Amino acid sequence: MKLKVCGMKFPDNIEAVAKLQPDYLGFIFYKNSARFFDGVIPTLPNTIKKLGVFVDASPEEIITMANNYNLDAVQLHGNQTKEFVLMLNGLAKLYAAKDFEVWKVFSVGEHFDFKDLQPFENKVSKYLFDTKGELQGGNGFTFNWKLLKEYPSAKPFILSGGIGLDEVANIKEFLKQDVSKKCYALDVNSQFEVEPGLKSIEAIEKFKNKLHHF
Repeated sequence: MKLKVCGMKFPDNIEAVAKLQPDYLGFIFYKNSARFFDGVIPTLPNTIKKLGVFVDASPEEIITMANNYNLDAVQLHGNQTKEFVLMLNGLAKLYAAKDFEVWKVFSVGEHFDFKDLQPFENKVSKYLFDTKGELQGGNGFTFNWKLLKEYPSAKPFILSGGIGLDEVANIKEFLKQDVSKKCYALDVNSQFEVEPGLKSIEAIEKFKNKLHHF
């Protein structure tokens, strides 16, 4: 299972986290976020993929930022439709400097209707399940992972929302379920922060080491 560290903001901290070799680093291109990124991404190892987080941005803006930052994937929060994703994919073929994956985010509360996935089934690379809350992301608490037992798709998904060191035992239990075979990555953010955008290297290293024992 891969690890994505999202909400990166400060160059020195980005370089320090990169030394821990996560699989993805996420950068939030949403101005209302406390983790909004508008700087320069330091040179990263080729093993680390760069992902951009967008909230109801236009296809043109997404492609521009993907080109500017050489993104490997984009993560869509908000009210995108299947038509939006089709437009994004079409424009990307014409104007993107390189291919990038499209991840569609779904916010999960006490209940979730997996029928909401169907319009995107053949249009995005992966799904990401985050905790439904006041913010578009980074709410700091988990949703009920048992809901994922009903996951109907063969498409890989990313598990997000309030994952921290306190969730290691729950992750271990989750990995015993059949649905965990479709879990492509864990997405961590707010539970590893000293302040918004500034990650604790010690905490991430401890988390990564614990995951390797599974």
